[in-house]
Order: sequence, then structure tokens, then C-alpha cells
Amino acid sequence: MAEAGRAKSGLNNSELWGGLVGLALGMFVIWSGYKLKIGSINDPGSGFVLFYTGILMCLFALSIIVAAVTEGGPTVGSLWAGTRWTKPLIVTACLSLFALLLQPLGFLLSSIPLLLLLLRVIDPVRWTLAIPLAVLAPLGVWWVLKRALLIQLPSGIFGIG
Repeated sequence: MAEAGRAKSGLNNSELWGGLVGLALGMFVIWSGYKLKIGSINDPGSGFVLFYTGILMCLFALSIIVAAVTEGGPTVGSLWAGTRWTKPLIVTACLSLFALLLQPLGFLLSSIPLLLLLLRVIDPVRWTLAIPLAVLAPLGVWWVLKRALLIQLPSGIFGIG
């Protein structure tokens, strides 16, 4: 008899679905490599590595599919049982807000509040550590990107960052 939360085989087997998605992705990579011209071992084309990587992906996916059919795997529902969605949703909302505010506010004025919010809400850190980290980490990244690597960052409405 199968364990609770496990599917012997069938449409509810998450490993079977993962293997099928991997197989489809591998076939797409093979097709992309073939379209780019494979070439030969002595004169490889631009699709040489893609083509053979796709073959490996398909072989790995097939081994997952065979194991899922013969041994079973967890059900799709059991993978999500007990999942707490609040923190991932908060992080997604924060990163979306950061993306929206990056251009108008600039790198520093958008990344410092983001980091402070993440440090206090997601995995609470005491204020005496959160504030210096939230200020110094973006300043360090800003200096490396802007001054050392000469990468243009959005400066925002105040011309900072």
C-alpha cells in the first residue's frame, strides 16, 4: 500500500510531471542546438554544446520519469501542504515596489528602505544591526558599481546614487 502523500503512478505524481517538463525542456534545447548547426567534434558549430547538453537533460529527465513510474513519488498537493505564503508574498511585493521605485528614486534611495524592510520584517534583526547594514551594504554596492566598475546607475529625482 502506498504511503500517505505519495502517488504510485498517475497524474498526481509530482516527480512524473517534473520529469515530463524536464524532457520537454531538454527536447527544446536539442532543437535549438540543431537549428544553430551542431558541426563536428573537430569543428564544432554554435549549437554543439546546446545539442549535447539537451541530450543529457533528456537522459536525466527520462531517469526521473522511470523512477516516478516504478517507485512513485509525492503527490502534487503534498508538496504544498503546510506552506506559509506570507513571507514569500511580502518579499515579492517589496521587490516589485523596488523595481517600480528604482528609476524615479535612484539606486540608494530605493535600496536602503528595501533592505531595512527585509531585515526587519522577513527575518527580524535588531535595529542596531539592521540600520547600519541597510545603509552600508547599498553604499558599498553603489561604490563598487559606480566608482570601481563605472556602471551607470539610476540617480533618481535627487541626483543621489
